[in-house]
Amino acid sequence: MYPEQLVTPMREDLTTEGFEELKTAEEVDTHFESHKGTTLVMINSICGCAAGAARPGVKLSLQDSDKQPDQLVTVFAGVDHEAVSKVREYALPYPPSSPSIALFKDGELVHFVERHHIEGRSPEMIGNHLREIYQELC
Repeated sequence: MYPEQLVTPMREDLTTEGFEELKTAEEVDTHFESHKGTTLVMINSICGCAAGAARPGVKLSLQDSDKQPDQLVTVFAGVDHEAVSKVREYALPYPPSSPSIALFKDGELVHFVERHHIEGRSPEMIGNHLREIYQELC
């Protein structure tokens, strides 16, 4: 478990952009039970690829995009254990991966970006990829 004062700026990197934090399994279930349409889930992480590529890429994907997910939510790996475990159940058959980015439509997983698709890629590459996915699925 990481100290909250360490992860707060990493949480705020997304929440200031409109992402809702889900910290418990119940909050994850409630979200998917009560929200229809598309939900982008960012499984946040303390690692360098989250800071250097995943979070900036997700934020870029939401700029100047005519189609976007209806809801933006985030859980934090290594901190919000229950919430992350529950999101990972929804993301099966993909193995645990953080950071990662999942797009759900009416509670069903329709696209998943694993850590190995984030590592070594620029924020622009990730952002452009996600915009293409939004055009197709949102």
